Amino acid sequence: MTQNDSQPKWQQRTNLIRAGLARSHNRETSEALYMTSGYVYDSAEQAEAAFAGDADNYVYARYGNPTVQMLEERLASLEGAESCRATGSGMAAIFASMACMLEAGDRIVASRALFGACYAILTKILPRWGVETILVDGRDLAAWEAALSKPAKIVFLESPSNPLLHLVDIAAVAEMAHKAGAKMIVDNVFATPLYQSPLALGADVVVYSATKHIDGQGRLLAGAVLGNSEYMDEVFLPFYRQTGPAISAFNAWIMTKSLETLSLRVEAQSQSATKLATYLADHKAISEVHYPGHETHPQFALAQKQMSGPGSLLAFELQGGKAAAFAFLNALRLIDISNNLGDSKSLACHPASTTHANLSDEERASVEITDGHIRLSVGLEDPADLLADLEQALAQAQHQAGQA
Repeated sequence: MTQNDSQPKWQQRTNLIRAGLARSHNRETSEALYMTSGYVYDSAEQAEAAFAGDADNYVYARYGNPTVQMLEERLASLEGAESCRATGSGMAAIFASMACMLEAGDRIVASRALFGACYAILTKILPRWGVETILVDGRDLAAWEAALSKPAKIVFLESPSNPLLHLVDIAAVAEMAHKAGAKMIVDNVFATPLYQSPLALGADVVVYSATKHIDGQGRLLAGAVLGNSEYMDEVFLPFYRQTGPAISAFNAWIMTKSLETLSLRVEAQSQSATKLATYLADHKAISEVHYPGHETHPQFALAQKQMSGPGSLLAFELQGGKAAAFAFLNALRLIDISNNLGDSKSLACHPASTTHANLSDEERASVEITDGHIRLSVGLEDPADLLADLEQALAQAQHQAGQA
């Protein structure tokens, strides 16, 4: 839905709680949950006007719902976007944000460092539709310049990327994308809307898996697409209405309530992640740590430039490869093994065998994912307990590496 222009210009933490709030005649404190798939009309003429777009009526839950609209307006206010549409999952948001623009013969330029499902869409699904995908090292501006030396329809990227937190200079690539006639879509999940504003940096569209930090408690799936009114209303909305990636009212209600604590959760998680990254960077069992908030990150200066905070995700490479990585994971007592992220519980996974298992060995090598890599999503537990769990699990990994 389009952001309400009459809303006061509140600070971010206020928007997380108040933006988009639309109380019913009952004057409830909490946002209302409208569990309905359809709506009724006072007359046939009113129904006709609603379907023609001449009356301000809800038509069908696939098109809109009052609870969903509150979530959309809150997210739009948080992101600084003119319009937002919520979807049933993050992948629904990503796919719909691209598919609504594409036709056979179009060209996409994307960063190679992507979540496994995104990589599959770009390299396996869309090429079957006659869409050309060019993958580049997102860190290399010269590679972007070469790939965008001829026209493109879409530029797609994650920054920081999943799982190794590579960064892309969003402002620089946006300028190149627009010269090539492309719309730039940024997956902003790792940074969250709190720590990075891609639209302000020149991006055209921002997508989220709200399943991650926005819910942040491992309960349900949701996604969001945000952009200006021209793209959202004229390009995205017709596709959204006809293909049905809409979110349920219940899931939207949960997400709306979750936003109230987003800043508290992400700030605490990021503080803990910073402590853990500092500890891991000095550990002799670890070859390298990937964390935008640590000065050893090769793109630390870019992180300081375009991100206002480091986030809750980090990755590290264990010496000893897969055997050491599995020994580490199996020794964890507090941190759970899970491919989810952004949760209040700390979660760790082995990307090469889970989130990026659909990539070939050569494809994983091209994005520098090794068998020794671990991705860690830092939760809300006490950082002292997390450090103790890492310490004892790393001892097990060292023992395994010594036996190899």
